Amino acid sequence: MNTKAGPDTYTNPVLNADWSDPDVIRVGDDFYLTASSFGRVPGLPLLHSRDLVNWTLVGHALQRLEPEAEFRVPRHDCGVWAPSLRHHADRFWIFWGDPDQGIYQVNAPEIRGPWTRPHLVKAGKGLIDPCPLWDEETGEAYLVHAWAKSRSGTKNRLTGHRMHPDGTELLDAGKVIVDGDRIPGWFTLEGPKLYRHDGWFWILAPAGGVETGWQGAFRSRGFFGPYEERIVLEQRDTDVNGPHQGGWVRTGAGEDWFVHFQQRGAYGRVVHLQPMRWAADGWPVVGADGAPVAVHRRPALPPQPPAAPATDDDFPGGRYGRQWQWTANPRDGWSTQHSADGLRLTCVRTDDPHDLRTLPHILTQRLPGTPAAVEVGLRLHSEQPGARAGLTVLGDAYGWIGLQRESDGSVHLVHRFAETVAERERDAAHPVPAPDGAARLRIDIAAGARCRFHYDTGDGWTPSGPVFAATPWRWVGALLGLFALAPAGQGHAGAATFTHFTVTNS
Repeated sequence: MNTKAGPDTYTNPVLNADWSDPDVIRVGDDFYLTASSFGRVPGLPLLHSRDLVNWTLVGHALQRLEPEAEFRVPRHDCGVWAPSLRHHADRFWIFWGDPDQGIYQVNAPEIRGPWTRPHLVKAGKGLIDPCPLWDEETGEAYLVHAWAKSRSGTKNRLTGHRMHPDGTELLDAGKVIVDGDRIPGWFTLEGPKLYRHDGWFWILAPAGGVETGWQGAFRSRGFFGPYEERIVLEQRDTDVNGPHQGGWVRTGAGEDWFVHFQQRGAYGRVVHLQPMRWAADGWPVVGADGAPVAVHRRPALPPQPPAAPATDDDFPGGRYGRQWQWTANPRDGWSTQHSADGLRLTCVRTDDPHDLRTLPHILTQRLPGTPAAVEVGLRLHSEQPGARAGLTVLGDAYGWIGLQRESDGSVHLVHRFAETVAERERDAAHPVPAPDGAARLRIDIAAGARCRFHYDTGDGWTPSGPVFAATPWRWVGALLGLFALAPAGQGHAGAATFTHFTVTNS
């Protein structure tokens, strides 16, 4: 939601949270966006807008990650990388690269599904960032993708294929159509998006790395090249570092816009909207003559009410909203539906209860990109000694606050953290009795993702421990999470109930 913008303008970022590697399309009067979801489930988020500024989350295209056995445990930086969203032959299509498996595809007749199960279009290591193109002029279909050096030993190249029109297979071994090593000063060329415009094949692709890179445009009369290139968006004297990787979309009125991300540390990759036009020489001009805009005139589209992806949740009937994702493929019994409100999480028994980063049953959502206060109510029902539940800020380092059942049957409010290099968590504050087995928990998130934890066990809000600076995963922003667990053992370990989860802008 753009609270700083006037009635005729918008303020970037339009999605101020980790909607990484966005791609966007228009179908009729509707715009749709998807983004990387890495190892979280469900994956491939689906967002909808009527004005390119206000977005809502309407679902996910991927209910489980495959191969399923490999995602029984968290693989935070793996899974779904840089998807491409397209609409062709009255169907929605999403292609993405899993750097360890290859290029996958799903499709559906409607944006809300039903979506097909993942189909492996091309197997291989290091195949990332695929984008298809169905050429309406010739009936041919193509696919371009990039390479992850960590898996393949190759980077800075884009490979092109002819593709079967049904999107199920590639028809050749592929050819390098853009070699970044041959372009002076270019490195880490990746994230291609493929288009046809004005008689040219266009590839919009970033280079230079997520922190400091730029957006490039490539054009050729033939799909397999040769391509000429130009930088069309870069930071210049703005505070938008590395403005790149996204998609071009044209409105029904003929306006052109470009959606891209900016890497913001613990907040992840937030999404910006840039004006775009085609210059007299036929090349795209993005932003303010190639620099990102902070505030700009809104797209010439019908006015829409303010909207943003949901964050708050009362968990009606024990059901959680679509903004939540597990840290691995979920299993039956992790949460229980019931007749009242509130999220009832099972205290899942685990061999490693002292490191939340290793656990698959953390229910997460994105860390807000602006200062905010996060609150949730918690009641611990488990009688199992060592059982605990709480609210966490989760990344390469993490902190959490919650309740723990002690060996004498009492319940304490506990606050713990783990450094990036630590294999076990430590106390961030001394435990406090929680005689009713219930507490209200709060995290105040200030600038720089600095988190101050608070609790209320009946006597009002009390700060706990020192400030914790949230950290990202390698490619993923920090996450807010809810969890319940118990030490390894036999039998059911009970549950915890969370109520009234709210995120309030500070």
